[in-house]
Amino acid sequence: MEFLCYHRDRPGSGSLRDELLQEHWSYMDRYAKELIARGPTLTDDGDTATGSVHIVDLPGPAAARAFAFDEPNYQAGVYRDVLVRRWSNTLSRTMWDFPGGRTGGNRYLVIGLGAGEPADLTPPPDQDGLIAYGPLLSDDGTGWLGTAALVRARDPDTARGLLTSDRYAAVEVHNWQFGGRR
Repeated sequence: MEFLCYHRDRPGSGSLRDELLQEHWSYMDRYAKELIARGPTLTDDGDTATGSVHIVDLPGPAAARAFAFDEPNYQAGVYRDVLVRRWSNTLSRTMWDFPGGRTGGNRYLVIGLGAGEPADLTPPPDQDGLIAYGPLLSDDGTGWLGTAALVRARDPDTARGLLTSDRYAAVEVHNWQFGGRR
């Protein structure tokens, strides 16, 4: 089962995040085979982390919660909240398989929180900028809770346009970059 975990940083936690970088990477190394995508969200200027995205294939909801809440930054108080949702990998690939590569262009995390009937269950026809895409689901996989994507786009508005906005209670767009050891 695939899950999206989005850890949002607590304001002022940047120095603590920096101190824990190696510990965080070591923790993620334990899940290298299970990771579909990962990386930090960033401020508009790209200089400061605002959160961390991890899309991971794990045995079930309990394993996903353990992954999210045992993470060293979470344990130390870097994060103010964590979103853990089952997710479906509609592109059937990892971020490392993205033909656009690790660099070049603006990249975003787009999260649409569902409101009613399911929308955007399949990727849009033009997939050139899609790094990861899929619906957010209930733990049992039967309820649609929204859609999440990692996308290369010209700007945040273009990234937001990936989703049918009137079908969501809210749509968030965050600057994002490929993560992992450099």
